[in-house]
Amino acid sequence: MSNDNTDWEIRVAALWASYDAHAPEDFRTKIEVLAAERPAGDALAAFERACANDSTGHEELAAPLYRAALAAGLTGIRRRRAVIQLASTLRNLGQAGEGISLLTEERTHPSDELDDAVAATLALCLADVGRGREATGVAVAALAKHLPRYNRSMTNYANALQAK
Repeated sequence: MSNDNTDWEIRVAALWASYDAHAPEDFRTKIEVLAAERPAGDALAAFERACANDSTGHEELAAPLYRAALAAGLTGIRRRRAVIQLASTLRNLGQAGEGISLLTEERTHPSDELDDAVAATLALCLADVGRGREATGVAVAALAKHLPRYNRSMTNYANALQAK
């Protein structure tokens, strides 16, 4: 087992960078080998295993691994990614309501570069449970800040769509 976390991170990043060069089962196996280098119950290992399963169409295997990574104390940008990806996975598994709960709570966390991903995933979950107007409002609100003009009016429209 490598004791150098930097080396492990570099190898994980390199494997993800070569994702398209691998068959799904081969990719998952390679992630499993890297994950096995980490201590039992390691949050990073669970997260990478979850991502590999999710990315290769095994959402039912990914969801408990995302939960394990979060429970094990996953931190930083990976924690936020895990919440977004878990919510998306739950949506794909027909559990969009739980995804809404996760993402609604996530929106109370400090802002970062993943805010729009939180909003987009929340909008998809809302649409899946029949809350289309609210979903549109969330999506328009996320888009509004990127527009060269009409930011205020789009934000107002988004707020009106999200009002209950």
